[in-house]
Amino acid sequence: MAALRTLGAPPLFMAVVNAHRRLRGPYTFGGALLRVLVTEALERSPGLADRFDIEIDAVLPGSRERAPGRRRPIDATLPEDERILVPAPRRTLRLANGIAELALAVMPEGVSLVADNVHEADPTDLELLEVLSRRLPGVTVITFDTSSAPADVIASDGTTDDPAAWAAYEALDPRERTSRHDRRAAELGPAEMLGALPWHLERGSDPAAAVEALWAAVDRCVGEGFLHAVVDLGRRGLALSEPGSPGWWRFAQRTATALGGLGRRTEALEVYDQARRTSVDPAVHAASAYGTAMLDARHPDPAQRDLGRATAWINQAIAISTILPDPHERAFKLGFDQNGKALVELRQGRLDAALDLVESALTLAEELPVGAHPLHRMVLHANRAQLLATMGNPKEALHDLDRAIAYDPAVPDHYLDRGNLRLRLGQTDAALADYETAIEVSPPLPEAFYNRGELRLGQGDLTGAKADFDHVLELDPGFLNAYVNRAGILEMLDDHEAARADVRAGLALDPRNPHLHAVLGQLETAQGDHRAAMAAFDVALEGAPGLASIWANRGILRYETGDPAGAIADLTRALELDEDAAVYFNRAVAHRALGQEEAALDDLRRAQDLDPADPDIRHALDA
Repeated sequence: MAALRTLGAPPLFMAVVNAHRRLRGPYTFGGALLRVLVTEALERSPGLADRFDIEIDAVLPGSRERAPGRRRPIDATLPEDERILVPAPRRTLRLANGIAELALAVMPEGVSLVADNVHEADPTDLELLEVLSRRLPGVTVITFDTSSAPADVIASDGTTDDPAAWAAYEALDPRERTSRHDRRAAELGPAEMLGALPWHLERGSDPAAAVEALWAAVDRCVGEGFLHAVVDLGRRGLALSEPGSPGWWRFAQRTATALGGLGRRTEALEVYDQARRTSVDPAVHAASAYGTAMLDARHPDPAQRDLGRATAWINQAIAISTILPDPHERAFKLGFDQNGKALVELRQGRLDAALDLVESALTLAEELPVGAHPLHRMVLHANRAQLLATMGNPKEALHDLDRAIAYDPAVPDHYLDRGNLRLRLGQTDAALADYETAIEVSPPLPEAFYNRGELRLGQGDLTGAKADFDHVLELDPGFLNAYVNRAGILEMLDDHEAARADVRAGLALDPRNPHLHAVLGQLETAQGDHRAAMAAFDVALEGAPGLASIWANRGILRYETGDPAGAIADLTRALELDEDAAVYFNRAVAHRALGQEEAALDDLRRAQDLDPADPDIRHALDA
């Protein structure tokens, strides 16, 4: 630390942290940082730490008593076979932003955070370090890619497979090896030993203990959404388990699920294929068929989805689940598979078939013991709500979302969905309440702030909407639609330079985005570059020919460049898509420029019908 100060670096906030994932697994660096932050927060105000209870519980397992908070999802209280939800990879971004906001609240400016061995850090720590670097402007984040720890210490902590390090470690007295690991366990506590399994256990000295430790780590990482760690730990568990055994399948299923969530489809398929080759258990084959089907059905690129193949696999899963002997297992697994087939049907546009499958799954859920599988029931109600809303039954969909929320009031996504439905039904205050509840029950959630921003924008609250979009982009600089909306607001506020910066940032993410090109057309029009404006509107219409505002703005540009006939054509198309008083008024002006007085009067009368209080329309009619 003295050397760093001599070099002119800011003072350290904490000691240099070895971020190697073999020490504590996910959030090895984040846990060390959070221990300091929580202590600082508790000294200032216990309530401050409570605001970050989910982040603390995820990054520092076993620390709930330090920050009990209010948000407790029910999955942690359920048996293993009922914990069916796997958080999306973006959950770790929420956690990282929560840690950053706690740091903003308690960390002094002008300090350094120093992480060593970042080349071996878990992706959770790499993401956190990026977020801290971006969101803490008064803090210096310093990273190193090498470790200065002695080889035998590295080996005893399980952070290397280097032969020289292992030779040094194995030269130690066996009692010394054990005592080193025991001392480490005592320092961290059993809940914080995730990923700290010494590799000598996996090399043969105690494989049963290794399997037990690896399974505990996999189980927690699945629940927290640490998918990269699930793959690493799961594969290590598979290597120590008898292929085809129940223990092997537990590792295989979690590993394949994590690989699928990370978009590593080919690797996931290999795991499912190995399961089919090594097991004769019907439940394993049903689950493998389901997992294989979902790899196609959930592919993010619609062009790469083979829904016919997905149908074949999900039908196989259903066929096997139908003949499972245990009635409760059959009711659950068959309903689970039918819900999966509903997704395949939805992707093919067969909404009635999808709804029938979900309702059949809900009927099967009634055969389960009272109180069993609440998450399964919750998912079914949420999925039926989605289908009902898509089919034009928003009030029925609301009832299902109410049921889903009642099962677990700590799931933020259901509040977002219900808020969207309420907004669609004109229940603005209720929608706002749902968005704000989603913000309250989740680590920083960009989608909730974005939805609230859209609601505020619709109400004409440009300042409030801009503040929400500002925060969205602080949380996630890759949130494309936030750039679109903020650029539009900035253009309306005549802050053309800032609007142009947002357009550039958005186009870097999506170069042909029609909404951004529409804003660019308005900016170029305002600056008098009519050729650039026309080119921007043309690109916008290629991507969004059904957006009335683009036709209307290009019509205005055509009028301003001496083409009233072209303006009338564009404004007419805009009115075909969406009747608007201002567009009728503008078309009337273009008609008058061509001497078409009767057509102009017709447009002005229709404009007055739509907006009787507009003084410009009344004046034009009088004229």
